[in-house]
Amino acid sequence: MAGEARRESSLSVTSSPVQRSGHTNESLSSSTGSYELHVLLGKARNIATPETRSDDGVDLSAGYSEHPPRSIFEKAMSRAPLLVRSSPAQGTGSYGGLPILSVSPDDSDEHHVIDVSRKKKGKDRLADSEPSLRPDHGRDGPLPSEPTLPGITKSRRKTRDGCRSSTTLGAAFEAQEECRLEARFNADSLDPSTVDASLLDSSQTSSSSTLDDDETSDDEDLHDMKGNPADNSPYAQVRASVAATDNLSLSIDTPRMWFLSILFSIAGSSTNLFFSLRYPSVSLTPIIALLLVHPLGLLWDQLFKRPDDPDETFADGCLHKTSYTSQTLQAKATWTRQSRLWLAQGRWNEKEHCCVYVSSNVSFGFAFATDVIVEQVKFYHQDLGIVYQILLILSTQILGYSLAGITRQYLVRPSGMIWPSTLVSTAMFTALHKEENKPADGWTIAPRKFFARIFLGSAAFYFLPGLLFPALSYFNVVTWFAPKNVVVANLFGISSGLGLFPVTFDWAQIAYIGSPLITPFWAAMNILGGLVGVMWIAAPIMYYRNILYTSYMPILSAAVWDNKGKPYDVSKILTRDFLFDEEAYKKYSRVYLPVTYVLSYALQFAGLTALLSHTGLWYGKDIWRQWRRSWAEIRKETAADYQPLINSSERSARAASPTTLRHRYSTTSDPDIEDLLSAEDVHNRLMRRYDDVPILWYLLTGISMAAVGIFVVEYYPVHLPWYGLLLALGIGAVLFIPIGIVMAITNQQSSIYLICQLICGVVFPGRPVANMVFTTFGYISATQGLKFAGDLKLGHYMKIPPRILFKLQLLVTIISSLTQIGVLNWMLKSVPGICTPQAMNGFNCPIARVHFNGSILWGVVGPERFFGPGALYQNLIWAFPIGAVAPVVLWYLAGGKRSHIFSKVNLAVVFGSLSWIPPATGLNFSVWAIVCYFFNYEIRNRRNAWWKKYNMMLSAALDSGLAFGVVVIFFGIVYPGWMSGFKWWGTEVYKQGCDWQACPYKEVPKGETFGPSSW
Repeated sequence: MAGEARRESSLSVTSSPVQRSGHTNESLSSSTGSYELHVLLGKARNIATPETRSDDGVDLSAGYSEHPPRSIFEKAMSRAPLLVRSSPAQGTGSYGGLPILSVSPDDSDEHHVIDVSRKKKGKDRLADSEPSLRPDHGRDGPLPSEPTLPGITKSRRKTRDGCRSSTTLGAAFEAQEECRLEARFNADSLDPSTVDASLLDSSQTSSSSTLDDDETSDDEDLHDMKGNPADNSPYAQVRASVAATDNLSLSIDTPRMWFLSILFSIAGSSTNLFFSLRYPSVSLTPIIALLLVHPLGLLWDQLFKRPDDPDETFADGCLHKTSYTSQTLQAKATWTRQSRLWLAQGRWNEKEHCCVYVSSNVSFGFAFATDVIVEQVKFYHQDLGIVYQILLILSTQILGYSLAGITRQYLVRPSGMIWPSTLVSTAMFTALHKEENKPADGWTIAPRKFFARIFLGSAAFYFLPGLLFPALSYFNVVTWFAPKNVVVANLFGISSGLGLFPVTFDWAQIAYIGSPLITPFWAAMNILGGLVGVMWIAAPIMYYRNILYTSYMPILSAAVWDNKGKPYDVSKILTRDFLFDEEAYKKYSRVYLPVTYVLSYALQFAGLTALLSHTGLWYGKDIWRQWRRSWAEIRKETAADYQPLINSSERSARAASPTTLRHRYSTTSDPDIEDLLSAEDVHNRLMRRYDDVPILWYLLTGISMAAVGIFVVEYYPVHLPWYGLLLALGIGAVLFIPIGIVMAITNQQSSIYLICQLICGVVFPGRPVANMVFTTFGYISATQGLKFAGDLKLGHYMKIPPRILFKLQLLVTIISSLTQIGVLNWMLKSVPGICTPQAMNGFNCPIARVHFNGSILWGVVGPERFFGPGALYQNLIWAFPIGAVAPVVLWYLAGGKRSHIFSKVNLAVVFGSLSWIPPATGLNFSVWAIVCYFFNYEIRNRRNAWWKKYNMMLSAALDSGLAFGVVVIFFGIVYPGWMSGFKWWGTEVYKQGCDWQACPYKEVPKGETFGPSSW
């Protein structure tokens, strides 16, 4: 107690009001003001008593020492081991695109590194950020009334400005790449309870505090905040990206936000569905929406705002009241003026921006159920009508939302559930709304102008590879000199070859598996290593040795084949009720897989177990610690709703209690994690002021959608009983929390796609449509739920009222689902030859074709006939234990040290990413890796400022420009028939050889078959 009194007497907290007229300004202590922690002179310390309080208003700044004693910092600060490290592995689903975010094992963000032990003489000071509720204009600069320390004001401002100026779009992304970095992070804060004040000045910085511009970091250890996490998040990566404040004056629930959210959900969902049926295609990611919507929001304000508009007051994001002043006299109310004022509510800000981004994140991915519909209509010739399609897509898309809401106390609220992928978005909101344009390696063009020029250039250039000169896209130039040579086509071909000549001039080919500009270089090298070892070395050896009869099929194909070397005709082994006919199957043929398809399945099997093994070995201790922390936080907060904020008097009384004082000692000396469980982090406390969504809303949503699903499987002939649907939902629900915790901590998603296919194939054999529907309900419900949970965490970080977020997510999910059904049906009826090799403009449904093949293997033939004892592909099962053991070998060779070179080899990335082959080809991976190397290694290291400022914009501009070009070409030129009959050498040369015709290495003699002679 004496020690605490001495430490309290040596510190003084002064406050200065920062309230601005016309704005709601609220702090966690229920008092208005900005607070800063100062260290007193020795003389002042000698006369200070424990009764000296921060609210005395005594200004002792004239006597402050420029060099506070080091012991004060040593007592105030403590170190804690890192409890969260985002895993470097990219969690790819069985048939999912590469995530846009992966954290890097090689890079650190020096702007957020704090090392008290290395402060320079004359620069020592204590600055920290405070969780508060206040308008943003207090965030961007020093307030005139701030109390300051003599001799360090200039330095503090310089540091703050430096941090702010460095937050570019590229830096926002780079700031998250902290995985396995051995840099030290310290908690540069004092326990507020020890000085009888709970607030420190958050105007210092919204994300992190630095002690000096020239400070360096130790590269061997990474630390989280130690002490009371109520001051800020206990995690360095969260503090670096998320402000510990909430601006209550911002508008959220406005016509502008709803209009833009609906607009982007319709545009993004329809565009991505349109492209999902095409090869090569492009996928619009939510990051593109994040960048594109910002100028639209600003334009909205310019069109509808007027200087004489009334002042508006917002409460919880909703318009509370309007008032007129002498400068804004009330004009005559007219219908047009009232309409304009209704549209002009609020101003475009980061919270509205976040809501539009969330709506894009929910809706941009094409619904998996649309693939089921395509397979039923085009491959199984089973058209069940529009009502069936609507009910199927709505039930599968919305069920995941109930899972996310019911489990939000496990996956959203605990501070240990970081969700690293959301941190990029929060940092980008801050960067975009600062409106800064500083030179970057000599480039002074504004990011918006840069985006506009690249966008127009990308759209215009695509007329060459996409329309006038398609040989630039399928640039299989090596095969032009020997078009009939099968070996040359196998090795250097693009359509059915391995793509050993990685050159193309089509961004759609380059970015088919995801934009290479936003994939970290280390991840690309892992993927490239897998491509070389598996597809460029193992595949040719197996193919030319005719292992598993693969020489009788193309080396790379998205189709499955019969014993005559023809694409498998599944209709020959099905009854009229779409059930398996074993007798017809034996009369017809086994199902045979091309060598790359065989290896793809093996990689998927190995990738599933490798992900679990790798995560457990390298991050198991971290996950276990965080699980204990999150579980303890959940036990401490048993109520479903957020509790009211604690006022200043309650906090003071609590600080004076013996229990708090005992805890105070543990937080400053005990390195265990239990000291972080005594209070929630700032983001939970800030969210308490908003009305929470009752859990009943989520329960009713889930029950109603489950009832719709039961009606679908019972009423329509999909041959899946109601208890089979409940089994599928049970699989997703049981695995949802464990998978969600791993994803929230490591940014890796374990796919249950194969698990669902396997279980359904065993329980309900010979039912292909049932297998597809079962997999959709089990796999997509969980996957959508994880996406919803991540968005809930993003709303948690950005302080979006939960009820607004609930309505927004539900509405845009319904709108996007109905939009995709409309676009899909139009395409199935209007695009000539769709889902066939002869389809117009490449609309051959590559992803649906792969899923259809999977339904044949798992649903028609069944896992027992395909992988069981005596089956042709039984040895593929060995991929499961190999995937589990291989990371153990690397971990052993690395000695468990994250600084070892072997720790950078992530077999989950190597195996999981290559599951895109097929429908992707070797070219899609090789040229993608080359572009990634150029931008994310060479340019990033040689022109880092340029990379930070323009790299993300370049990626978004290329993707969106390509999408715009494809739409214009198809609807404006190709679909009306203006290019029919247009042929020249550039449109035909790549089609003349075995690459385009998919020639096998060995021909099946006419009238004969290949394969085992007995069943």
